Amino acid sequence: MENNTQTTREKIIKTKKNYKRAPLMPVHLRVMIAVVLGQIACGYALGISGTALSNAAKYINISDLWTGLIGAGSLIGLAGSLLIGRLSDKIGRRKLLMINMYILAGLTLLYLLTANLLLTFIIRIGIGLMIAVDYTVGNALLTEWLPKGEDSKRQSHLLIYWIIGFILSYIAGTLITGFGAYTWQVILATGAVPAIITALFRSFFPLPASPTWLASKGKVKKANKIISKHMGRKWRLPKRFMKKKKKTPKNISWAILFSKKYLRRTLVGGIFYACQAFSFFGISIFLPILLSSMNITDSNISGIIYNGGMFVGVLFGILALVPGLNSMVKLTIFTIFAIILSSGLVLDYPYPTELFDIKVRGTGVGTCITISRFGAAAGTFLLSVLTNVGGAKLAMLVCAIVLLFAFIICLIWAPETSPKFMKKEQKTE
Repeated sequence: MENNTQTTREKIIKTKKNYKRAPLMPVHLRVMIAVVLGQIACGYALGISGTALSNAAKYINISDLWTGLIGAGSLIGLAGSLLIGRLSDKIGRRKLLMINMYILAGLTLLYLLTANLLLTFIIRIGIGLMIAVDYTVGNALLTEWLPKGEDSKRQSHLLIYWIIGFILSYIAGTLITGFGAYTWQVILATGAVPAIITALFRSFFPLPASPTWLASKGKVKKANKIISKHMGRKWRLPKRFMKKKKKTPKNISWAILFSKKYLRRTLVGGIFYACQAFSFFGISIFLPILLSSMNITDSNISGIIYNGGMFVGVLFGILALVPGLNSMVKLTIFTIFAIILSSGLVLDYPYPTELFDIKVRGTGVGTCITISRFGAAAGTFLLSVLTNVGGAKLAMLVCAIVLLFAFIICLIWAPETSPKFMKKEQKTE
């Protein structure tokens, strides 16, 4: 019986092709659209707090502490990516992605029921936790379904859609008026719209389970059935998953990421991501406050220019040292800064997933995102305080120092993950 099973496995390997070498198919498009919609919803949910809090300040007294906490709330929730990554490595990717956007939409609508700052902060944390699912699990599922060569390329494109969501939140936040003291709550609640659209798409066009995740859990037959169902009978798992294993795979301990094998990759991925997030989220979420400190009076138009600069930076992949410049020169430099910063952000999606192999990918990416959220939360919390203490000059100087630190770490430690350097892995395909 055992020999027959081995013979069947060998026949499958000879007659079928690795599904990661397939051309783009409808199943790839379905997964891609589902993840893209999630990125738009996440970008919107994160960006909407800045304009909402600026509007709230017209009607209620919000201290720097609460401004920083509420702005950073979703980023604190995103630190839950560590737990989400572990959970996805245990139960799979599909289940989490099928429910998280419904929960996010429900939490967002709660803004309409309360103006209490503590409850608003708690809601932001819950929303951040749901966003963590798309950041961690969505990236993993996309990588595990898309053909080799397309996976990293399409992942780097995801930031474009995230930026679109972020910019849409800024535009919506500046255009929504007429609700008096409730306007800021209505602004926050609009985050439910892209979340519901995403949730409905995933319900009408259900996501498939990850074949390589199933195979990593010893469910090779089930994985091949899913591949055949969505791609046709000529495709199969990569050879490395088709070989007979002596033991059932054990649950991987989180501590393995800090073992000799993965420590360098964990630290590089986390620090690289965290330092960029410190500057990006700190500046972007509280953009109206920072622009006001720079004596730029038309914050709406200026904000759109800045966000447009971010978008250009993604597509084409200092202020502190020159205090005597006029407003337009400052805005020009600020926009150039946005282009350069966002160009580097393109690597935040594909690079962490490339750092870790399949058995620890969810946990590894989740850990990197968790580390990065500490940076993002710190930047968001501190920026409003730094701006009040030393103006835009101090805020930008701190951002520059943090980014310089990341540059040094990456220069010394960052490993190469390009396919041409991964010959050992390619031979197992």
